[in-house]
Amino acid sequence: MDDGPVTPMGGYAARDRAWQPVALHPPYKTSVKRSPQAALLSFPATAGEITGPVFGHGIIGPQDNDLIHNFTGESAIGPRIVVHGRVQDQFGRPIAGALLEVWQANAGGRYRHRKEGYVAALDPNFGGCGRVMTDAQGGYEFRTVMPGPYPWPNGMNDWRPAHIHFSVFGHGFAQRLITQTYFEGDPLIARCPIVGAIQNPDAVRSLIAPLDMARTVPMDARAYRFDIVLRGRRQTAFETRPEGL
Repeated sequence: MDDGPVTPMGGYAARDRAWQPVALHPPYKTSVKRSPQAALLSFPATAGEITGPVFGHGIIGPQDNDLIHNFTGESAIGPRIVVHGRVQDQFGRPIAGALLEVWQANAGGRYRHRKEGYVAALDPNFGGCGRVMTDAQGGYEFRTVMPGPYPWPNGMNDWRPAHIHFSVFGHGFAQRLITQTYFEGDPLIARCPIVGAIQNPDAVRSLIAPLDMARTVPMDARAYRFDIVLRGRRQTAFETRPEGL
């Protein structure tokens, strides 16, 4: 994998900003106020950003990666799915021991949040969040239900595609990534103003998890694969601030 020049501190390759979402995308109305109003600044990575944080498997509970059961112990409502993949650095090397935190809407498209405005029903057995750590090969896997799409007050009739949010810690804060994955075949992906802020079609495709029949659990759950790249020219498109490293 060719990821361009390596920075002298920490060996991190610069991200390709043309691969990432543009900061100002008027169809995504929130970006008008959130986008920077001055020239971006970039600072060298510090030792703390390169070396920390460090997580241990002791922080992971036995059902943290099972969103179907980890809220009440009873089964959540909705089509069951397995989401799995590999976390790697800009050179294709696996990231072992990375903490992944995930959160999502329930099968009806509603979040468990006191300020949620969508009228879809809450699932009493679905909390909507979980976490998992990558193994020695950078692999991860969690079970959940397929999230539903939902309307949001961006335009007169805008709907978010089904998606799962990811927060990923790599080997250091310089690899921190917040992103989301979509699912193969969803017609709402092409209509989403947030997705529209990503101008490179290949970058959009990298956020869409394909159906993986080889990992499907017969009579139980479909499977989708979502691989994640931290840093470099093919870094997974992220939602964190556009300035900085």
